[in-house]
Amino acid sequence: MITVPLSALEVAMVQTGAPAEDTLRDTTEFARRVEELGYLRLWYAEHHHSPAIGAFPPVVLTAHAAALTTSIRLGSGGVLAPNHAPIMLAEQFGTLAALHGGRIDLGIGRGPGTFDDSTARALRRGAGPTTDDEYRDDVSSTLRLLVDEVGLDPLPEPWLLSSSTAGAALAAELGLPIAFAHHIRPDNTLAALAHYREHFSPSRWCASPRVLVCVETVCAGTDEEAARLVGPMDVVKAGLLKGQGGFPFPTPEEAAAHSFPADEVQLLAGFRAHQAQGSPETVAKQLTDLVDLTGADELMLVTPVYALADRLRSYELVKQHVMTPTTTPTTTA
Repeated sequence: MITVPLSALEVAMVQTGAPAEDTLRDTTEFARRVEELGYLRLWYAEHHHSPAIGAFPPVVLTAHAAALTTSIRLGSGGVLAPNHAPIMLAEQFGTLAALHGGRIDLGIGRGPGTFDDSTARALRRGAGPTTDDEYRDDVSSTLRLLVDEVGLDPLPEPWLLSSSTAGAALAAELGLPIAFAHHIRPDNTLAALAHYREHFSPSRWCASPRVLVCVETVCAGTDEEAARLVGPMDVVKAGLLKGQGGFPFPTPEEAAAHSFPADEVQLLAGFRAHQAQGSPETVAKQLTDLVDLTGADELMLVTPVYALADRLRSYELVKQHVMTPTTTPTTTA
């Protein structure tokens, strides 16, 4: 058992050969079930023009899940600031928080949410990539508008998503809790969190450093079964780890037949060493070690496996073997 809260990240993987409507149906069932299991929060990621991940807006999925649940915190993990006007983010998430008893989170990130340049430009109405200053202004404006313009109560709880020291520095400067993408850039985790804690400035949003670490977690009855379930994401990730997109999400059988070049095998093995994958005993140790290493106040689990039943079983096993039933969080908004 670990003593920090556990949460879930939904990335809405689209199964090969299945319509996107099936993915939406699965996200509905997933929200209901992780609430029943006692996970603290459920966040939705923003993606665009991907054959493997559904292009479902986090604000829409948050609203839908909030109408079907009663206690779990819900929100974006994240909504991507370069793609949205700050006033729209403030109005949308401010309204959701007021409608749903203050259990709404506004996790803000920077990336475009796509590997396709034309899609990225379309999202920004033809503009190029955002600069550091533009991103800082967008985040600051969103926070200011939540307070000064939206005028609703309670407010959503803001988080800054980061996968680098630069993002951690902005979270520290603005006094925001940080959600670190260990599942994307594990090599950056320790240096970024050290910088965040050292340079943190208290704010109305957060009185002291507060760290959520997101980790890829696949738990099954045995290490071998977990490895089989990880196979489809390995196929997708082999491209992503080299900066390439456009890979569909295969079945476990298709993944088992996939041949990985030696360089991809090495990349994937290096990535897996930082995540939590295996039997309940293996995953319990890996998650405990990650909390000890990072000093995380909370872990968020992302489980990109092919079938909803296998994904839910992973969260159930973690609930049974890792999660402390009495753990409750302290919120700041």
